[in-house]
Amino acid sequence: MKNLTSLIDIDGDLIGDLISHALKIKKSPEQYSASMKGKTMLMIFEKPSLRTRVSFQVGMHQLGGHTIVLETKDTPFREKESIADTAKASSKYVDIIMARLFKHEDIEELASNATVPVINGLTDTFHPCQILSDLLTIYEKKRKFSGLKLSFVGDGNNNITHDLLLGCSAAGIDISVGCPAEAEPQKWITEIANEKAKLSNSKIQITHDAREAVENADIVYADTWMSYHIPKDEKVKRVKMFQPYQVNKELMSLAKDSSIFMNCLPAMRGYEQTAEIIDGPQSVVFDQAENRLHMQKAIILKLMNKF
Repeated sequence: MKNLTSLIDIDGDLIGDLISHALKIKKSPEQYSASMKGKTMLMIFEKPSLRTRVSFQVGMHQLGGHTIVLETKDTPFREKESIADTAKASSKYVDIIMARLFKHEDIEELASNATVPVINGLTDTFHPCQILSDLLTIYEKKRKFSGLKLSFVGDGNNNITHDLLLGCSAAGIDISVGCPAEAEPQKWITEIANEKAKLSNSKIQITHDAREAVENADIVYADTWMSYHIPKDEKVKRVKMFQPYQVNKELMSLAKDSSIFMNCLPAMRGYEQTAEIIDGPQSVVFDQAENRLHMQKAIILKLMNKF
């Protein structure tokens, strides 16, 4: 694994390897406290961030390394300097790069021109670190992947849904996406996920019926209806479109009694889920948030050939 830009080329064996090491790091962080000694990560932010910025910065510190944070608005990124030149110049100074950008093609260009590993901290199309962390959380809670069903309800055409399709299908988790017809996952991504599902013997379902999607689910997953790249003037229209997909007590009751609720955060109570769900006993959203730290440390060490 030279870079991590999406889960397209990530298979079940690599997911298992990363989870195994993330669990070891989580259990005994002191054993890895000098793993990145003398190493520096450049963190490039075009999009706002809380969990990505804090978890990567703390993670590198706990591994013995350093971070440099750059906001693209304070640099010549893309305007006076090409992304390729940014990648080539930065590679002369740092050992690894994490970037949180809008266009996915920009992270791919960054990765193809850098001579150090590049991690996608989020783009409009993919969010691989989040989903790998989510798979870690699911494994902790369920101790298996095979035979599980994850239901995602809401905006099917977003980065979380796309990498959930790729990650679940690789890991062997059945996934059902409940979304409006005009907000389905991008077809080319679903096609790749279906090929992965054949190898892992898992199932993929895209439905416009939220109840059908959640029926007998082990994991129910919601995400914001207003991703960062969505214009704010579309909020009223989108709330109306996604309201039937809100995770509330009635919808959650269709899942298994042992089911868990997930949201990658930030979350808006009263929109993609009600307060009683996200703040209730089935919610594991803050365990998800914590696991960003442990999984991202595993990703860094894997890319730096430390295991």
